[in-house]
Amino acid sequence: MSYVTEFPAAASPVAVNHFLSRLSLETDCADVYESIHRGEQDFVLLHVVGKPETFARRHIPGAIHLPHARITAERMAQWPADTLFVVYCAGPHCNGADRAALKLARLGLPVKVMIGGITGWADEGFAFTSDAN
Repeated sequence: MSYVTEFPAAASPVAVNHFLSRLSLETDCADVYESIHRGEQDFVLLHVVGKPETFARRHIPGAIHLPHARITAERMAQWPADTLFVVYCAGPHCNGADRAALKLARLGLPVKVMIGGITGWADEGFAFTSDAN
């Protein structure tokens, strides 16, 4: 028996619930890119870590810089309550996106984490933008 088969695969209904749950909480760089590229961006993309200067040098096109520490009910009130927020941070080594997602969820707002963050975006070969562009 291999390490793969040591534990049996979950029953299909369990797997459906698991993966549906993950997809309701996460999106990936390719899906975000395609939505932006096709002009179908039906979410607000938040860059939730770093200093303004770092964001100004390089960020994902269409993103808004809002560090998780500055997410408040008052700040988020500028968007309709049903706005979906997609949050990202530096990458898998950073928990800023999870912190931001938790804050947004506690405010009762829909949220997904863009897994991979900036590292994932770069790995996919997608272009960044800067405030100079």
